[in-house]
Amino acid sequence: MVIGPQRVSNYLGDRAEARFGSASGGRRLGGRVDLGDKNRDRTFRRSTRYGGLGRYDELVRGAVEMRHEPTVERSSKPRKTGSVPLVSNLLTRVGLARLVSSCRFLLQLQSFMVMRTLALLSIAAAFSAADGQKSPSATSTTAAQRNDLLPDEQIQQVLNRLTFGPRSDDAAKVRAMGVDKWIEAQLHPERIPDARVDSIMSKYAVYSMNTSDVIRDYGVVQQLQRQAKKEAGADTSMDKRDARREVLAQDPKVAAVVRQTQQFVGEIQSAKLARAVDSERQLNEVMVDFWENHFSVFAGKGQTRLFLAQYDRDVIRPRALGKFRDLLGAVAKSPAMLFFLDNAQSAADSTQPTLVARNGGRGGRAGLIARRPGRGGIGRGQQLPPVARERLQNATPEEREQLMQRLQQQAKRGLNENYARELMELHTLGVDGGYSQKDVQEVARALTGWTFNRQSGEFLFNPAIHDAGEKTILGKKFAAGRGVQEGEEVLDMVARAPATARFITTKIARHFVSDDPPKTLVDRCANTFSSSDGDIRETLRCVITSPEFFSRQAYRAKVKTPFEVVASALRAVNAQTDFTPRTAQVVARLGQPIFGRQTPDGWPDRGDAWMNTGAILNRINFGLSVAAGQLPTARLNNWPPFDSVRVLSRSQQVDAVVKSMLGGQVSVETREVLMSGENPMLARGGAANDINGMAVIDTGAMMGGGRAGRQAAKDQAVKGLPRAQIPGFGRPVDLKGLPQVIGLALGAPEFQRR
Repeated sequence: MVIGPQRVSNYLGDRAEARFGSASGGRRLGGRVDLGDKNRDRTFRRSTRYGGLGRYDELVRGAVEMRHEPTVERSSKPRKTGSVPLVSNLLTRVGLARLVSSCRFLLQLQSFMVMRTLALLSIAAAFSAADGQKSPSATSTTAAQRNDLLPDEQIQQVLNRLTFGPRSDDAAKVRAMGVDKWIEAQLHPERIPDARVDSIMSKYAVYSMNTSDVIRDYGVVQQLQRQAKKEAGADTSMDKRDARREVLAQDPKVAAVVRQTQQFVGEIQSAKLARAVDSERQLNEVMVDFWENHFSVFAGKGQTRLFLAQYDRDVIRPRALGKFRDLLGAVAKSPAMLFFLDNAQSAADSTQPTLVARNGGRGGRAGLIARRPGRGGIGRGQQLPPVARERLQNATPEEREQLMQRLQQQAKRGLNENYARELMELHTLGVDGGYSQKDVQEVARALTGWTFNRQSGEFLFNPAIHDAGEKTILGKKFAAGRGVQEGEEVLDMVARAPATARFITTKIARHFVSDDPPKTLVDRCANTFSSSDGDIRETLRCVITSPEFFSRQAYRAKVKTPFEVVASALRAVNAQTDFTPRTAQVVARLGQPIFGRQTPDGWPDRGDAWMNTGAILNRINFGLSVAAGQLPTARLNNWPPFDSVRVLSRSQQVDAVVKSMLGGQVSVETREVLMSGENPMLARGGAANDINGMAVIDTGAMMGGGRAGRQAAKDQAVKGLPRAQIPGFGRPVDLKGLPQVIGLALGAPEFQRR
C-alpha cells in the first residue's frame, strides 16, 4: 500500500486514532481491536466478563481491573477500591456471616491476591470499628492510578518517556524489576553504575580539559590567524589559506592545537548523543537535555563554544535533579550564559554610582560609592587587559587601529538587559509572571558586574562596574551600596516565586505527559515544587508517577524531536558509539542541530512545531538510511535478534520487529506498509527535497566559528532556523527483506511518537 502526499501529511496528525485505530496503536478489525499476538488471547479472554468484545477503552479497563483490583460484588459499574468505610458499611449491612460466605465464593473465582487484599481490608475495618472513627480513603493506589494502561503499555510508557527509547531487552528488565522500582532507581542516577559511558567520555579530549586550557588553545589559534594574515599581507602572491598552511607546517604542535580547537563543538555534539544512546542513567540524560534546552545557549555566537563542555559537565549535569535555585545560580554564573546573553559586558550606566574596590582608584577604598567615569573610552595611562596588549604587539598598524576602536566601543557599553529579560521570561517567572519592563531594567542593574575571567573562565564579580544605586524589584526595595549579594537575592526571589513553580512545572509536565498538560497535574506538582523548595527530583516524581502520566490520553501522545528520533533509532538497533560528529550532524539534517538554537527560548517541545510533510518524509527516509547501514556505527547485525529473525517469514519478521521496536502495537495501516514494503516516499517519486520544509543550520559553518559561524547565525530567518537548507534524506533507499521491515518501522508513526 502506498501512502500518498495527502495521507503522509496526516501520518502523525490528530486523526491518527480515527484512521489507524486507537491512540495506543491497537488495530480495529471489523469492530475488534488487535493488540498484537502477545496480548491478544489473554486480553480477549478476560474481556468476556464485560459482555464480549466492545469498545477498546472498555476492553482495556476490564483487563486491567481483572488483573489489579479485588472485586467484592459483580457489577457493571466501576467499583471504588481501598476504602475502609466501604468495608465497615458492608460489615454493618450484611454481617460477618454473609461476608465470610461471600469471601468463600470469591476465593473459588479469584486469585490468592484477592484473598489477601480482602483479609487486609477486614482487619482495617475491625480497627476502625474499635476506635469508632472512619479512616480516610487511600490517597494513592498505584494499580488503580494506572488502570487506563495495560501492564505492558505501562512499561512502554516509562521507556518512551523516561529514556531516549528502549533497547531490545529493556522491556524485560523493567518487567522483572517492576515499574515503580525502575522509576525510583532512575530518580537516583548516582546509584546506577555507568562504566561504559565513563569509558566513552574518556575518549573526548575536550571533556578532560580545563576551561583555561580551552581558552589558551583558542588564543593560539587566534594568534596563528593574525600571523597568517600578516604574512599574506606582506606577500601579495600568497593568499590567507596558503599562509596559514605554511605556518602550520612550520610548527606541528601548533597544528595539533588548531585541529583540536576546530573539533570542540563536534566533540561536544557527539558526546551528548553518545550519552543519550549509551547511558544506563537514562532519566538523568533526559533531564540534562531538558535543562540544556531550557537554559539554551547558541554555539555559533562568538566564544560561547569554548565554554560548552564546562556548561554541560560542571553546570547542568551535576544539578539536573537537584534544587532549582542551585541550578539557576550556576547557570547565571557560567561563562557560556554570561557570554551568550551579554551580561559579562553589562555595566552601570554613567549616571549611576558604582562600588569601588580597595585600591581600585585614586584614594578608593572598599565600600566607597562613586560615580562611574564618563564614557570617554580608553584614556592615556589606562592599563589594557593582557590579551589586548598581546594583540596590539603582534598587530599591523591597520589592525592596531581597528583594535583600539573596538576597545573604545567596549568602554562605551553600559547596561545590557538581555540576560535579565530572559532570566524572568524564559528561565523563571514566564512571560505572564507578573513583572514589568521596569523590573527587567532593575534586575539588569542588580546583575551588573557579574562577569568572568577571560583567561580562566571563572565567575568574577567586578565592583567597579556594578550599579550600586537604590533599586525596586518586584515591589521590594534594595538599599544602595550593595554588591554581589544583591544579584543573589534577586535569584532567590525569582527562583522561589509561585509563578516560577507553575512555569517550571508546566514545562516538565509538557515534556513528560502531553503538549497541553492537565491543569490539575500542574497545580498539584507546582505545590510540590514550592513545598520542597524547588526540589527537581520531587517535582519530577510527582509528574511521572501521576495518574495523568499513565493515562490513555498521554499514551503515545508526544512527538519525538529530531534528537530523540536519532537517539531512539540508534538504541533500537543497538548501534555502537560514533566518536565522530557525523551521526550528530544527522540530528541537524532533521532540523535540530545540537547547541544550534540561535534564540534563547530553546527548541520547541510541542509536536506541531516538528510535524510537516517534509519533516515526515525526512524521518521515513532516515529510518531507511539507518537500516541500510548509512550511519557510521549503526549496523543491523548488532541488533540481538537479527540473525534469528532474518530467516523467518515476512509475517513473522514483522511481528518480531513490531514487538522489539514498536512496543507490540501497531495500526492496520502501519502493518500493511511493513508487510508490503512499499515506502510512502514512492508516492512522490522520491523527490523529498522538493517539499522539504526543514530548514536547518549548517553545523559545519557553525562549528568553524569566526566569520562563517557569524554569517550562519545572520542567515537564520525565524527562531533560530536559517533560510539555507542542508540536503535531507531525499533519495529513498532500496531495501529488501528484514532490513526493509526495520527501516520502515523506524519511520512509522508509532516510532515517531513517544
